[in-house]
This record gives sequence, C-alpha cells and structure tokens, in this order.
Amino acid sequence: MKRKRLLTLLGALVLGVVGAVVPMTASQAAAACVTPYNNSAVYTGGMTASYNGRNWTAKWWTQGEAPSTGGSNVWQDNGACDGNSGGGGGGTTNCNYPNWVAGQYYAAGAIVRYTNGQFYQASHENPGYDPVISTWYWSPYNCTGGGGGNNGGGGGGFVVSEAQFNSMFPGRNSFYTYAGLTDAMKKFPAFATSGSDTVKKQEAAAFLANVGHETGGLVYIDEINQANWPHYCDTSQPYGCPAGQSAYHGRGPIQLSWNFNYYAAGNALGVDLLNNPNLVATNSSISWQTGLWYWMTGTGAAGTTSHNAMVNGNGFGTTIRAINSIECNGGNPGQVQSRISLYTRFAGILGVPTGGNLSC
Repeated sequence: MKRKRLLTLLGALVLGVVGAVVPMTASQAAAACVTPYNNSAVYTGGMTASYNGRNWTAKWWTQGEAPSTGGSNVWQDNGACDGNSGGGGGGTTNCNYPNWVAGQYYAAGAIVRYTNGQFYQASHENPGYDPVISTWYWSPYNCTGGGGGNNGGGGGGFVVSEAQFNSMFPGRNSFYTYAGLTDAMKKFPAFATSGSDTVKKQEAAAFLANVGHETGGLVYIDEINQANWPHYCDTSQPYGCPAGQSAYHGRGPIQLSWNFNYYAAGNALGVDLLNNPNLVATNSSISWQTGLWYWMTGTGAAGTTSHNAMVNGNGFGTTIRAINSIECNGGNPGQVQSRISLYTRFAGILGVPTGGNLSC
C-alpha cells in the first residue's frame, strides 16, 4: 500500500544570505526500481525488492510478507522508484511472459501480460483473478526489453547451463530437453531463483538429482512396472478416471501418478491432464511443468515443499521425504543413497557444497 510522503524544501537561511534552491530532477526524485518482490522468495537482512512503485530493504528474515510499513515492520521503505529508469528496474530483461487467462491457477510470483498490454506479478497464489480488479493478488510488473530473462524464464537465467545439464545426464532420453525445462520454469519463477547463488544452485541440483533418480537418469518417460498401472485410479473422486482405469500411471520427470494428481496438476498448469494424461509423455515442456509443479507445491510426509526445504535450509533429506517418504527411516536406504549420490555429484558440477541433513 502506498503512503503519502511530505516533501519539505528547506531554504538555506544563512544570516544575510539567500541561497538559491535547485529544482529536484526526475532522476533524483525516483531511483530505478530494483528486482520486483517475489512472494515465494526468502529475504534476509539487507536484501532489496521493489513493490508497488517503491524500493524496499528487508531488515531481517522474511518470506510471504509483501513489503509495507505495517505488519511485522520487517520492511524499510526506501522511497518511490521508476521502473523505466536505470538498468535495475524490475524484470527489465524478459517480456516474453504468457497472456493472463481468467480462471487459470497462478502460483505466487507468476508473471502475466494482461489484456491492456501491461504486466502483472502474482503477489499471492490465486485461481485466475483479474489483475486489475484483484489488486491484493496482483501487483504491476515493470517489464522492458526482450532479452533472455533472468528470473528462471529462459536458459540464460537458469543457474545450470545446458553444457552442465548435458554432463549430468549424458545418456538421457531426447524427450527431456533443456529447452523444455527452461520453458517450464516460466510457470514457476521462484524455482532456483530464491536466496543466495549457492542456495539457487543447491535447489537446482536437488531437483535434478531427484528427477534423475525417478527416471533412471532422465531415460524413462513412462513408469517401468506396467503391472501396477491399473491401480492408479481412485474411483471415489467425483471426476473419476475418464481417460481409462490404467491411464494414470507414472509419467514424466517426477513420475506423476494417480488420477487426482493428474487432475490437480492439470488445474494448476491450465492443461486438461485428467482427459489427456499422455501429454505428460509427449510434450516436453508440460512434462517438466508437472515435475516443477510437485516440487513447488507437494509436501508429501515432509510437511513442507521441496522448494521450501532447500530455500529454508532444511536439507536435501527433506526433499526425499516430500517426494517418496516410504524410502525414509530405513524403508529403502539404497534408494535414499542413490538420490544423495546424484545430489552430491550435481552440486559438485555446479561448484556448491551440499549442506547438511542429506538423508531422511
């Protein structure tokens, strides 16, 4: 929420001397906007963000509390900013964001192009509310230029280069493309962009280690054990299994399974996966999107998402518990070690430490 500022010009009142008042220029009146606030990101003391046309500095750790002068008083107001001045304006490197779609789920941090040609960022997750009307859910997003992006929206902004990705998965299936992954990341701009550079790379390594384990090194698209396929239809759900009893077997990098997960993922991504589950096995971007969807929203038995586990320092072991807790507490130590080994190798490729709490 904006507040009015009282600007007082103090004339130089020196005895017998009248000082000239120099008019304030536009560049002095408003600094360039820094990187826009991301509701999913973690901010620690000294980190900055722009929000509602003003720059802010976090005084201590915070997450999910939009900048204002109220609340817990965690944010310091640094004054008005100009999104079109300077090189630090929010989101100034990538305007290739999707058009807003009414009724489509948007996670916090998602950026869309509205019908008026302006861009908006979701301050809070919402089921497709109108950005102009529902201003609590959306904030204006300053966007100029058409470059490669630095918010997870393109390969140039991902902390894992294509060469590093290829070295992690030398025998991968050609379906699991690097371009498909970076395109899918546009739906989840907080992925591998939250926290310090080390945290960003640790999260990327953790995600890739888990999906690498799930797919045998990004080799398998469909679940190997076809004997289990008829058992992934929960007929108690009101929407049933319209694609068939055996249609909801594991697919994609996170091996999305069960009709209720296809239904939930499809609603979140704006794709009808309940009626078209095979899109997860035929469209690389959608397939990666389902993996990121679970990473960013699924808690399993961990009580937190894998994304939050890595960003908040819970450790890699918590991501295993969120994805497949049956392996934890001695359930299958070999599988746990496989995930840890991949994470350790990938963290090494990215040049970051693994951190603690590797096992579950």
